[in-house]
Amino acid sequence: MVLFAESINYIRENPLNFLQKYIHPGVAAVVIKPSVIGGFENAALIGRWAQQHDKMTVISAAFESSLGLSAFVQFAQHLDLESAEMRKLMKKESEISVAHGFGTYKWFKEHVTAEPLNFHHSPDHGSVVASAVDAGRLLQQGRLNSDVIVRNSIQEQVKDYRLPVDVDGISVSLKVRETGESSDGTAVVFLHGFLGTGEDWTPIMKSVSGSTRCIAIDLPGHGESTLRYHGSRNGLDRPNLSIEVMVDMLCKVLDYLALKKVTLVGYSMGARIALYTALKCSNKVERAVIISGSPGLMDTNARTTRKAKDDFRASMLISNGLKRFLDTWYAEELWTSLKIHPHFNQMVKNRLQHNDLPNLGKVLSDTSIGRQPSLWEDLKQNQVPLQIIVGGNDAKFKKIANEMVLRLDSAHEVAEPAQIVEIPNAGHAVHIENPLAVISAVRQFITRTNKN
Repeated sequence: MVLFAESINYIRENPLNFLQKYIHPGVAAVVIKPSVIGGFENAALIGRWAQQHDKMTVISAAFESSLGLSAFVQFAQHLDLESAEMRKLMKKESEISVAHGFGTYKWFKEHVTAEPLNFHHSPDHGSVVASAVDAGRLLQQGRLNSDVIVRNSIQEQVKDYRLPVDVDGISVSLKVRETGESSDGTAVVFLHGFLGTGEDWTPIMKSVSGSTRCIAIDLPGHGESTLRYHGSRNGLDRPNLSIEVMVDMLCKVLDYLALKKVTLVGYSMGARIALYTALKCSNKVERAVIISGSPGLMDTNARTTRKAKDDFRASMLISNGLKRFLDTWYAEELWTSLKIHPHFNQMVKNRLQHNDLPNLGKVLSDTSIGRQPSLWEDLKQNQVPLQIIVGGNDAKFKKIANEMVLRLDSAHEVAEPAQIVEIPNAGHAVHIENPLAVISAVRQFITRTNKN
């Protein structure tokens, strides 16, 4: 029997606890795809577990480039040497040669390196092999194939345009970013969090756009989207920019773009909008990915406290300016891991480009989770497949995610149960802190749902 370790990516418990089910001798080998299970650190953890329980460790590729395969070859040799040393210490017979799964290189028409990794037939092994020495040389000295990279980057260009939307006394001109194509009227629509823009999603959109149409929106008050209020004589009687209004705008955008059904991917504030849309407008949503999101607050006192807090924040944003507001905003514990991320300073510079502070503050106040209707009871009537993504370092939202699944498990209308994906080495801003793991999770969710 062979255990394919990528199944670990779909479960919620500790990987080592999950693996305890497979200690019995009937499992002879563990197949590990490092790019699927979160990288070499997780792969090494599983590999060592396999060695300790006398099981063969097989490293398998998932259509990596020559550079990725080179790293896999070196990693596989490292595990083979570790395994041989462990068997020697345990005075066991030498293990037979392991045939790792790197055959995906044959499927590539072109390579990102000027010369691909050298795979050749070995008479000694009677199979196709790759040298760890050659792999190391390619990683250190390999030249990029600029023709392929330039052409692919042109194909993945993101186009910008604007969409006019009118709702409840508000005219909005929304900045939209789009890439990829779809022939069946479906798309993946990305919704950013407070202070973000649609541009936050560009790396993930480009990674997913090979198989579907991807759209990101600058939500009202953010980025290059603009608002105009009808019949407002002063700032006090302006229409509300509540979650319900945001959802109404989103639905009109989907109608305008002639999208039949969409996958919504939302982060934080965008996750709350995505969840509300999935629960209240399920006829428009095929599936939804909720990243660091919440269904709201049930406790009345907690709602009152949060409303007051967000109203105060909004007033400070408008009166003190964005720079001082960001200093205070990112001083909170929620952003501890984000602040040590290498892209944090650039992200803050991007946040400082917001130039509509009155409406940005209004969004913070009007969409406050203290004002949003609680969706906890609505989860029981959910009809849309949901994927809930949280950062491994985000204790608050990990707890919320588990509580959401308990409610969702009682919903009988949905074809598949909700799944939690915990992203390692990430806090609240998962898609910024560990985008590759998020890309992997979203891709798998979309693929699995399509098969259903």
